[in-house]
Amino acid sequence: MDPKELHELLQSVRNNTTGIDEAIERLRLLPFENLGYARIDHHRSLRNGIGEVIYCAGKTDEQITGIVQSMVSRSSNILATRIGETSVRKIEALGIPVQYHAIARIAVIRPQPADAIGHIAVISAGTSDMPVAEEAAITAETLGNRVTRLYDAGVAGIHRLLLARTEWIDAHAIVVVAGMEGALASVVGGMAACPVIAVPTSVGYGASFGGLAALLAMLNSCAVGVSVVNIDNGFGAACQASLINHLAAGNPNRADLADTTHRPAESPISPDSERKGS
Repeated sequence: MDPKELHELLQSVRNNTTGIDEAIERLRLLPFENLGYARIDHHRSLRNGIGEVIYCAGKTDEQITGIVQSMVSRSSNILATRIGETSVRKIEALGIPVQYHAIARIAVIRPQPADAIGHIAVISAGTSDMPVAEEAAITAETLGNRVTRLYDAGVAGIHRLLLARTEWIDAHAIVVVAGMEGALASVVGGMAACPVIAVPTSVGYGASFGGLAALLAMLNSCAVGVSVVNIDNGFGAACQASLINHLAAGNPNRADLADTTHRPAESPISPDSERKGS
């Protein structure tokens, strides 16, 4: 349940179109539901604006479908990451609608149109980075963000990035996906006036050590405003970018996170006393 759904439920109770007992039943499983092998966090969207996401790697088809069945009656646009086609077919066999993106290994379960607000740019260095870049782009779109894709624009042909600068320079957040030496994040970070989330990928020859070389290069970026997520973690980068974009775009569903009533109290030390060394 997200803030919009909770608001609609409470409004329906006020209007006497939903009974109190029915509303209590719908809220009964907040904050979580224990399935034995998983504890479904139905409350997560109310806390931080992003609902529970199913990470499918390491889970059996039965566990995945059980989690989906628990979530689908209460949520839409459920993200399942690192999911295989066999698991998708199992979900579809239950009569549950699924949009499957094979390149990104991600599925959107019970898809519903989402308002596309603000602007997030997803830039990849090479075509080989597309699986991770698409995981980021699809996640961001599902979370209600307007997304621009710019793929195969790495530093080996930097004119491709520069000539497309108008497509990404006004973004509220940029996700940069790169393997090999990971230099693209520093280049974008040096030109962008917004946070850049760098995603190292495991693309590269032997000495790239499965993405470790790109990870270390990105962590050592001299460009300001560059943060780094783990290797191949397009999903994590998209979530961070979405939170930034929603705050920047003034999404009313995120207003609680910007509540000025919770600002720290101002220091009692006056500017004059600081100058005097008090």
